[in-house]
This record gives sequence, C-alpha cells and structure tokens, in this order.
Amino acid sequence: MQFDVFSMPLYIALVALVYALVQIALLLRSDPGNKRMQEIANAVKIGASAFLAREYLVILPAGIVLTIAIYFTTGLIPALGFVVGALFSALAGYIGMSITVRSSSRVAQIANKGLGHALSLAFRGGSVMGFAVAGFALLGLSIFVLLFENDIVTNPAIIAGLGFGASLIAMFMRVGGGIYTKAADLGADLVGKVEVGIPEDDPRNPAVIADNVGDNVGDCAGMGSDVYESYVVIGVASIILAALLLQAQSNFFFKDSSLLYFPLLVGAMGIVGSIVGSLVVNPSLGNRLKPMRVLDLAFIVAGILIIILTGAIAFTLFPYSIAQSTLIATITGVVLVIVIEKIVDYFTSYSYAPTKSIAEASRISAATNFLQGFSVGLRSTAPSAVALVVAIAISYLSGYYLTSSTLFAVYNTAIATMAMLSLTAIVMSIDSFGPITDNANGIVEMSGLEHVRRVTDELDAVGNTVKATTKGFAIASAALSALALFQAFQTEVAIRAQNIPRYIEAYGTSSIQFVLSDPKVIVGLLIGGLLPFFFSSFLINAVGRTAMKVVLEVRRQFKEIPGLLEGKASPDYSKCIGITTQESLKELALPGLLAVLTPIVLGFLLGPLALGGLLIGSVVSGVFLALLMANGGAAWDNAKKYIELGNLGGKGSDAHKVAVMGDTVGDPFKDTAGPSLNSLIKVLNTISIVFLSVIMTYALLI
Repeated sequence: MQFDVFSMPLYIALVALVYALVQIALLLRSDPGNKRMQEIANAVKIGASAFLAREYLVILPAGIVLTIAIYFTTGLIPALGFVVGALFSALAGYIGMSITVRSSSRVAQIANKGLGHALSLAFRGGSVMGFAVAGFALLGLSIFVLLFENDIVTNPAIIAGLGFGASLIAMFMRVGGGIYTKAADLGADLVGKVEVGIPEDDPRNPAVIADNVGDNVGDCAGMGSDVYESYVVIGVASIILAALLLQAQSNFFFKDSSLLYFPLLVGAMGIVGSIVGSLVVNPSLGNRLKPMRVLDLAFIVAGILIIILTGAIAFTLFPYSIAQSTLIATITGVVLVIVIEKIVDYFTSYSYAPTKSIAEASRISAATNFLQGFSVGLRSTAPSAVALVVAIAISYLSGYYLTSSTLFAVYNTAIATMAMLSLTAIVMSIDSFGPITDNANGIVEMSGLEHVRRVTDELDAVGNTVKATTKGFAIASAALSALALFQAFQTEVAIRAQNIPRYIEAYGTSSIQFVLSDPKVIVGLLIGGLLPFFFSSFLINAVGRTAMKVVLEVRRQFKEIPGLLEGKASPDYSKCIGITTQESLKELALPGLLAVLTPIVLGFLLGPLALGGLLIGSVVSGVFLALLMANGGAAWDNAKKYIELGNLGGKGSDAHKVAVMGDTVGDPFKDTAGPSLNSLIKVLNTISIVFLSVIMTYALLI
C-alpha cells in the first residue's frame, strides 16, 4: 500500500506525458489554413527547429565534459542525474516548441469560427509544453528517488546532479534563445517600424520570420526549460532537506520515508489539478467570458484542487502537527503565485498607472521615456520582495512553531515552493498560449486575413499579459528554490566538516558557521552580488551586436531588392534567420563559462565559506535585477501598445516613435538578460552542491 502511494508521482508523471500526446493528436487534426498560411508557419517551424538542433549540438560537448568530470569526482549517480536532468529538459523543450510552431496557423484559421474556438485551440497548443515540462520534471525526480532512496538518505548531495543538468540546459536555452529572439525583434523593429514606417509583422520585412522564430525559441523553449529547471531544483532541494531530516532522526522521523516522497506527491497533485483546470478552457466558455477570465478560472480550479488533494495526502501520511504545517505551506505557495502575477500585471499592463506613465513620458522625449520605464522597473521590485518575505516567513514560522525544528521549518519553506511549482503544467500552458497567439496574429497580418484580425488581436493582447506575469512566476520560483538549496548547501557543509581532519582541526567540534565577520564570506557575497550584473552585460551586448548585423541586412535588402518596399518582390527571410542563429550561438560561450567556472574557482581558492557567500549574494542581487529588467521591459513594451491603440496620437505619432525606441531598450531586458538570471542563480547553487565534497577536500583555504 505504501509502495503504491510512493509510486504515485511516477505514474502521474506518465499520465501528464500521455495527456500531452493526446493534446498533440487533437491539435494536429485542426485545419492548418490556406497555402500562404502554411508557408509562413512552415518557415517559422524550419527556422525554430534548425536553431534548436544547432543549439543542442553546441551544448553537447560541454555536457559530455561535465558528465565525465562529475563521474570521476563525485560518482556514477550524480553523473547519471546530470545526464537525465539535461536530457529531459531538452526533450520537454523540443516537444513543446515543435507543437507551438504548428499551432499558430491553425489558431489563425480556426479564428474564423470565433474567439472561443481560437482561445481553446491556442491553449491546447500551449498545454503540450505545460504538461511535457511538468511530466518530464516529475518523472526524473520520481525515478531517482525510487531507485536510489537509500543512497540519497545516506548521501543527499548525490541527487544534486539532476538539478545541475536541468540548470545547465536552461541557462543555455535562456541565453541562446533570448539573444536570438531580441536581436531579430530589434532588427525588424528598428528598420521596419522606425525607419521605413511599415507595420509589425509586415511580410515585406526581411526579419519578420526570424522574429516569429524567436518568439518560439525564446518564449516557448526558453521559458519551458527555465520552469522545468525550477521544478527539478526545488524538488532536489526538498529531497535533500528531507534526507537530512531522516539522518537527524528527530521526533518526526519516519522509517517509511514519507518526508522524502511528499514533495513528489505535491507535484503529482499539481498535475491532477492542472488536468482538471485545463478542461475549463473550452469554446463554449470562451464564447461567454473574456479570454483572461477563462484562463484565470482554469488556474483557480487547478489551485484549489492542489490544496485539497495535497492536504488529504498530508493528513494521511503525517502526524497532525506536520500535516498542518505542510498544508499551510501548500496554501502559501499557491497564493504566492496569484499575488506575484497580480503585482506583475499591475506594473506591466497598460490598464494601470505605471505603464500609462511611460506612455505619457513618450510625448516629451526618448530620455523621459527611458527614465520613466527604468523607474517603474525599479519600483516594481518592492512589492514582489514583500510577497516573497511574507511567504518565507509564513512557511518557515508555521513549520518551526508546530515542530520546534529549524531544519523542518526550512523543509516546510521548500514545500511552499514545491506547491508553487506544482502549478507548472497549468502556468506553462497559459504562458505558451502567448507566443502561439503572437505568431497567429503575425500570420493573419502576413496573409491578409483582416476579417479575423479582431479575434487574433484580442488573443495577442492576452498573450502579452500572460507572458509578462509568467516571468514573475519564474523569478519568484528561482529565488525560493535557490534559498532552499542554500540551506541544503549550508547543512551539507556543516556535516561534511565533521568528517574532514583539517576542518576538525580548524573548527573543533563546533559546526562551521557562515558569519558576516568572516572575510571569506564577505568576499563571496561581493562576488556573488556582482556576478548577475557582469553576466547581464554580456547578454545585452550580445543582443546589441547581433541586432546591428540584422539591421544592416534588412537595410541591404530594402536597398538592393527592387520593388521590395512596394510589395512587388519578396525578401530573403533565410538571411536574417541565418545571421541570428549563427551569432546567438557564438555568444553562448562566455556567459556559460562565467556561470560554471566562477563557483568552482572561488570554491577551490577560498573554500566553502566564500562559496556560500557567493550563493547568497547572487540570489539577493540577481532576483531584484531580474525583476527590474523583466517588469521594466514589459512596461516599456505595453506603453508602446497603449499608444498603438490610438492613445496619445496613435501609430505613427512622435510619441509612438519614442515608445518604439523604449521598447527596443526593454526587449533585451525582459526577454534576454532578466530571464537568464533565473538560470544563473540555480546553476551556481546546483554546481556548488555537486562539487562540494571535492571543493571541501582540496580547497586552498577553508
């Protein structure tokens, strides 16, 4: 009976993957549209698939080297975890993106039947990514705990390889896809909108297909790998903390390992709730309610079910006090998703004052637009910080108050984060809806289907909103995942120090402590605080350099292809796709090396105390820098859209031209550097735990 309960996450993970396959079959039965629509969609599909395949080939050598290094320094299980974590991430991204690129023309075509049908089909396309990400993440975690339960309890750090594999792929996907999508977008906008005055997604623009490809490799595959990584990383952190609790054999010690499996059960209940919630999005309801109301309702149904099902399992497995605290943590995690998304929506939607203030500032000059946008981004960090602090306090204090154990209190905070990530399937389904509707609107524009433009415009506006709010979800989950991992790292350092002679000699029988009076911790904090800024500089520069090459190519084609601007000739889309693919993949190397080598080098030079300082420093600065860039960038974008609706002079006005310039600044903020910081934070934490034993043994200073 207990084996059946503990095996439940494995079976439900498989159910999620089967559900994704069913959605694929249903979606592919839909009409892909006329010949022109299929040509555009096929060009985007070919470009996106080619980019992803080349990116995987670039990552493969680094993956092989790291697998060998992990095997020889830490053993078979961490190396196997690294491979599985990376492989499942790549599979989830490829499967999800391969369907989103096939969905856009079908959504454009079914828009003839009305808003409800288009909404339902776009969500179906997004649900493939959502359930693939959640399914593969839970599958990897479940397999490892079931196979290596005893090994994990004895040596918890061996499961960290699974998180590192997920983190590495996510970082490269975020960096490469982010550079691609924003370089293409900037190249298309700077020449198309600003210089020659043609609309967005105009087929005369040579960079328009590259721009649509970028929506998929950045916003679909990139976001999918990011959230997959967070899911796996918080699962790993929860399992490590549970194993440490089992080692401690405290008053809530369970021989049946319930604490070890409970995070996986939370994730499993999230998939069940998400399946039920996804059924809410159907043509009938879509025709009666606003699209955003339908998506919100789907999320609420999923969230309520997760709380009910997780609570039932907790009170079945645990004594009352522990079940009560884990239920409080679960509710906290679900509510935090709602709070974060509402905060992001307030600061990025043109329905509210912050974004409208940027639009108003565009009437004066580009300088005032930039200043106001940056100010909005800075201000948006405060309420998000308060929400995170409150969530941590509630989950930690409820765990400590009910059990009097600081370690269980940290575990309870990890459960809150796991509850948050258990919503991955429904959140990613809604998020991937965004790029699908964006591309569908582009196909409508390029195919001249003006009679359905009202439907696709409305869905595109909703898609822009959900893309912005999901970034807030990803950043918050990265912050909480990293904090849980740091607690696991800190405890692992203290335990390992008791078994290494030179640490015993240096610290005696007392535990090694991370204190601010230690200069090694201060050095680590400063380096960790610096790293997100330095890392972001590479990415923003990369977007700028690549965009300049796209701009020059678009200008060349307008100049050298007779009749192109008049619509009498066709542009060479492949040239811009080739430039963005080649240049974005070239730019992967330096940020990747910076993320992987910094914790290893610092650890070997200054020891685990400095490394711990680096981890905390990177979280504190990285989370708020990511919020600044993601929210500020989205606000710049929506300020432009607010003017395009006819406000403050509308399209073509001086305010619109200024707002377009602001948007081009915000683009690499919100879609390249900001999201990539999530992965940077988690890579630093996972690689530190993977190589911790080697670092502690051979560090020059301790």
